[in-house]
Amino acid sequence: MTTLVKSTRFPSLRTMMEDFWNTDRFFEKAFGDGDFLPAVNIRDAKNSYKVDVAAPGFKKDDFKIATENGVLTISAETHKDEKEETENYTRREFSSSSFTRTFTLPENVDEDHISANYNNGLLEIELKKTGKTVAAKKEIKVA
Repeated sequence: MTTLVKSTRFPSLRTMMEDFWNTDRFFEKAFGDGDFLPAVNIRDAKNSYKVDVAAPGFKKDDFKIATENGVLTISAETHKDEKEETENYTRREFSSSSFTRTFTLPENVDEDHISANYNNGLLEIELKKTGKTVAAKKEIKVA
């Protein structure tokens, strides 16, 4: 069975615990350095791989999807700035969110035939297969 291999940067347990217990920075910093890492499902269909990325709150123009040297990179970034002024007060709220996920592609993915669709918070990416079969696991004997 062929699978896509994910690689991503995770904060260390020590860093997460320091962030959690550091009361000076508790309210100014989100848990895990503020990194947003969306959930991803990968399905192996007959003629393609389907990658579903749960990324609510983004618009389709926020996404960048690229391949280079057999690696699929999915990233998104969004910024929101709201300002409300009345006679007695001014309220300004802003936020930003971003993520990057990378996956090593199997040899049988046709990098020229990748499509993506974003709807209702779900990014769906279809990676067409070339028709070639990926080599099975091989064991190498040490001489």
